Amino acid sequence: MWQVVGQDRVVSLLQRSLEKESLAHAYLLIGPPHVGKMTLALNLAQALNCEAAERPCGECVPCQKIASANHADVQVIGLTQDENSAEAKLISTDQIKEMQHSTSLPPFEGKCKVFIIEDAELLSIEAANRMLKTLEEPTDKVVFILLTMNDRHLPQTVVSRCQRLELAPLAATEVEAALNSRWGIEPEKAKLLARLSHGCLGWALSAAFEDSLLQQRAEKLERLLEIIKADYEERFAYANQLATQFTQNRGSVQEVLDWWLDWWRDLMLVKIGCRDIITNVDRLDTLVEMAKGYRLAQIREFINSIQAAGKQLRQNANPRLVLEVLMLDMPGKEGRGKQSLATRLAVKNG
Repeated sequence: MWQVVGQDRVVSLLQRSLEKESLAHAYLLIGPPHVGKMTLALNLAQALNCEAAERPCGECVPCQKIASANHADVQVIGLTQDENSAEAKLISTDQIKEMQHSTSLPPFEGKCKVFIIEDAELLSIEAANRMLKTLEEPTDKVVFILLTMNDRHLPQTVVSRCQRLELAPLAATEVEAALNSRWGIEPEKAKLLARLSHGCLGWALSAAFEDSLLQQRAEKLERLLEIIKADYEERFAYANQLATQFTQNRGSVQEVLDWWLDWWRDLMLVKIGCRDIITNVDRLDTLVEMAKGYRLAQIREFINSIQAAGKQLRQNANPRLVLEVLMLDMPGKEGRGKQSLATRLAVKNG
């Protein structure tokens, strides 16, 4: 039984290929974090080694071994755990060399060897070149599954040698239904997690069973509200804090901007009377009260500013400057208009 939820088109394609014994030697699974890429990859590995008539059964010894990461012929390759290593932030050439050696050997206990490359966009240049050579010379009874958030971050030569399968985020209603029916999450919590997950069921499941994730979210929202009410001195100190954090962990700062974007989008939706589709459903009263203090144009302009700030940070602009300007762009309840970051950048770039 396929465990991945909401990816019926991709599952049907793989199921037909299994039935016709026409599977590709390499697949590229593309989608946001926690959307189900790893679950699908493991399901496919199970199907390739399953002993039942209808694959994957999830109950035979090979299926259970793969699910518990104990099958000798299924390997997951990702970042090394050595934080002091120069290549710790990339998948190294040595890892791909080891994989290449393993591909030259027959399956040890199953029907097919499966290599899952997690975060394939983090392959070093040398590792990607070695991976390309392996893909160009496919070996019998070996299947490669590359997982990535964005195939544009991979060499096109690697992408072109894989069958590309895109996993789209699920509708909030689909996530909510799955949480409620399959995992027994109470309706109100399931509704909240479905909205917060942005269609990525894996995140919703983690948050459902790890209270720390919702606690962290609550702390971030409280800090967000503090900064909205703060004076410019406190806002600039916050911008400096985020800029320092950005040099150490870019993803964490982008996550903060995503929280900001969700909040101000919710304010916009409340302002135009679309409360039913907000993300932060547990903060509706706060959003309704806060929306009274802003004009719709102010909210819309600041949403543009947050998006522009995220884009500039991805383009390696000075993080402190970008974040300070974002703090300046934040509208005040007194109704004073401020030129947005997007507008300033457009003027600057002429």
